[in-house]
Amino acid sequence: MFETLCRLVPHDGDYPPRARTLDILSRVLDGRLYDVLPFEFHEERTPAGEYIPIRKRRPNVRYALSRIVVEDSVSLLFSEGHFPWFDCIDRVARETLADLVKETRLNLVMTDAAVRGSVGSVAILMRILNRRVFFETLPSTHLTPIWNPQCPDSLISVTEAYKVAGSSLVRNGYEVADPAQVHWFMRRWDAEAETWFVPCPVAEGMPSQIDATRSVRHGLGFVPIVWIRNLPGASSTGDPSDGACTFRAAIESQIEIDYQLSQVGRGLKYSSDPTLLIKDAAEPGSEILKGAGNALVVSEKGDARLLEIGGSASAAVMDYVRTLREFALESVHGNRANPDRLNAAQSGRAIEMLNQGLLWLADNLRASYGEIALLELARMVVRASHVYPIQVFGRPIAPMDPNLRISLNWPRWYAPTAEDRQKNAATLATLANAGHISRETAVKAVAADYDVEDIAAELARITADQQDRTDA
Repeated sequence: MFETLCRLVPHDGDYPPRARTLDILSRVLDGRLYDVLPFEFHEERTPAGEYIPIRKRRPNVRYALSRIVVEDSVSLLFSEGHFPWFDCIDRVARETLADLVKETRLNLVMTDAAVRGSVGSVAILMRILNRRVFFETLPSTHLTPIWNPQCPDSLISVTEAYKVAGSSLVRNGYEVADPAQVHWFMRRWDAEAETWFVPCPVAEGMPSQIDATRSVRHGLGFVPIVWIRNLPGASSTGDPSDGACTFRAAIESQIEIDYQLSQVGRGLKYSSDPTLLIKDAAEPGSEILKGAGNALVVSEKGDARLLEIGGSASAAVMDYVRTLREFALESVHGNRANPDRLNAAQSGRAIEMLNQGLLWLADNLRASYGEIALLELARMVVRASHVYPIQVFGRPIAPMDPNLRISLNWPRWYAPTAEDRQKNAATLATLANAGHISRETAVKAVAADYDVEDIAAELARITADQQDRTDA
C-alpha cells in the first residue's frame, strides 16, 4: 500500500531524485501521506454510483506510529533533562558555551533538527546578527551540498533551490512581472558569502542573476552550516548525503493499522444502526416503520431480523493491530514498554533495561546530533569569535582558542531513584577516599542528577563549607 501511495505523490522531474523520497518520508512524519487520496473513508460510492475501493479512501483513524517513535527517541536526546553540556579545560570558554546554549535556545533548535532530520538528513545554519549568534534548522529536501573531495566531511557550498508561486514572491517584497507564473527561488552558502539570486520563471531555467540587495558576505572562511546525516546504515534516498530514516521499517505497518482501525470503526457504526431484513412482512408498497414502538406483522412463512456485525470480528482486528504495533516498534527500536505492567517503583537501571531498544536508537542519534552536530556548532562559534565581536546575554566575549578541545557530557537516560543516588554516592565516596578518582570527577559524575552547572564553582563552595565546619 505504501508503494501505491508513493506513486500517487506528484513527481517533479526538475528536482533531484532524493528530493522526492525525502518529501514522501516527510509526509509520513507529518501525517500528510493520505492527502493524495481523493475520497474520505466514509464515501463508499461516487456521485455517479460507482463503488470506491478502500485503497482510494483516506483512513479516518490515524495512528501516528512513526511520529511517536521519533519523538520518543528525540526526547531522550534534547529534552530539558537530557541535553548535554559542553566541557573543556578553559573555564571561561565553558561558561560562555553554557550561556550560549541558553541564549540561542539551542535545545529547541536541536530538538527540531532531530525531528526533521529523522527522514534522513537535516542542516543547521549559523548566523551572527548584531553581535548575537542565531541557529536555524533547514530541512534538507531542497538543499544540495557540495563536499570537498580532499576533505570529504567538509562542505564547499550548500545550495537551496525550490519552486514558488509568483504571488508568494510578491508578498515577500519581490518585484515579479507575472505573479501567475511559477518561479525558481535559489540561494547559496559558501565559505565567504550567503548569495541570493533573483527569482526567475521556471521556463527560463535556474536563476543566474545575483540579488545584491539580499546577498551578504560573511567572510568566516567556512560554510556556516552543519550537515547532519540521521543514522548510520543504508541511505534513505540512496544519496550519500543522507543517512538512514528512523521510521522507514514501520511505515507499512502504520498504514495497515490505520486502515484496520478505520474498518473497525466503520463496522461499529453499522452495528449501532443494523439493517432490518423483512421477508413477506407486508403487501408491496406498504410503509414499514422501524423502531421498538412499532410491531411488525409478518405472514405465516415470513420472517424479520436485524443484520448486525458480531463483536468477535472487532476483537480479532484489535488483537491483530496490537501485534502489528509490537512488530513495527520492534523493527524500529521503539518504546514497547507497557506502563500498566509496572506495578511498583522501578530503578533507573531497570527502566533502561526495559527500554533497551529505544535506548539503542537514541544512543545512535547521540553520535549524529551530539558528537558530530553539537560539537561542530560549538567549533563554528569559536572560529567565528575571531572574525566578529560576539555578545552573550549582552556581555562581550573574548575570542576563544581555536584549538580548544571541547567534549560533551551526557546525563543519565533516566533519573535515578533515591536508592540509586544513595548507592552511587557511597561508591563515589569510596573511590574518592581511596584516591582512585579526584573530587572533581566525583562531582562531575553527579552534576546532572543535582543540576550542578558550574563544576568549579561547586568545588569552591564545597571547600568553603568544609572550612567553615573546621573553623566552627
